[in-house]
Amino acid sequence: MNTRRKFMVMSAAATAAVFMPLTKAAADKSPMYPSNVIYTSKDPGVWAKKAATHLPQMEVENGEAVIRTLHPMTKEHYIVRHTLVDDNGNVVGTNTFSNTDPKAVSRFKLPEGSKGKKFYATSFCNKHDFWVSPVTI
Repeated sequence: MNTRRKFMVMSAAATAAVFMPLTKAAADKSPMYPSNVIYTSKDPGVWAKKAATHLPQMEVENGEAVIRTLHPMTKEHYIVRHTLVDDNGNVVGTNTFSNTDPKAVSRFKLPEGSKGKKFYATSFCNKHDFWVSPVTI
C-alpha cells in the first residue's frame, strides 16, 4: 500500500510539473518536452498504432468532465491513471485505476468559469506511457 501511495503522489507532482510550462510552450510554438516523453494525437511517437486506445477522450456532462480511455483493462495491460489539468497547471482531478477495474472512466467536477478554457486530459498506460489530449470546453 505504501508503494501505491508514493506512486500516486509522485504521479500527481509529475503531471503538474509537466503542464505548468505548457502555456509558454504553446505561445512559443515549440514543445518544452521531448516528443518521446508525452504522446499526443499529433505526435504518437513509437506508439502510433496505439493512439486510438490510449488517447484520453473528454466530454462535459452537467458541469463534470468525463474522461474515457478506450483501452482494455487486463491483468497485464491497463490504464493506470487519468488526470485533468487546467491551462495554468492546476490539477483539477486524478483517478488511479487497478487492473481489475472494468473500464478507464473518470469524472471530475469542473471549476466555475471553465467555459471557453483549455484543459489537458491525461492517460497513463502501464505499457505504452503517458498520453495527453488538449480540450477546450
